[in-house]
Amino acid sequence: MAGAFLIGRLIFGAFFIYNGVNHFLSLAMMTQFVAAKGVPAPSVAVAVTGALIIFGGLSILLGWRPELGIAAIVVFLLGVSFPMHNFWAESDPTQRMNDMGNFMKNMAILGATLMLVAIPQPWPYSVEARRPVGV
Repeated sequence: MAGAFLIGRLIFGAFFIYNGVNHFLSLAMMTQFVAAKGVPAPSVAVAVTGALIIFGGLSILLGWRPELGIAAIVVFLLGVSFPMHNFWAESDPTQRMNDMGNFMKNMAILGATLMLVAIPQPWPYSVEARRPVGV
């Protein structure tokens, strides 16, 4: 069971790290998209959300302070899903369907992230599990 949890943690954390790095590698393109959605200070928003999910992904992957990583990912998903994938405000049927799919995907990932709160700490095979007690 601990092995499956570790593999899932590695995949889940890497997903967020990859996407966070992509925020910085595609900063100009993502900034244009975010600006088109009416988000204020779009370049700052892209950078901050990228940093949030890199931190959250690393925290989950390593099992280091997972409560902080979970919080970062929850803040990201709630803060991004509603303004960026507001399918209810989209008139183009194709774009509406794309936004709805992305919104629902983000809500499913939010649910998975919240389930991590129920896993007792320290997590198996984590940085926290290797740290001496009281440090």
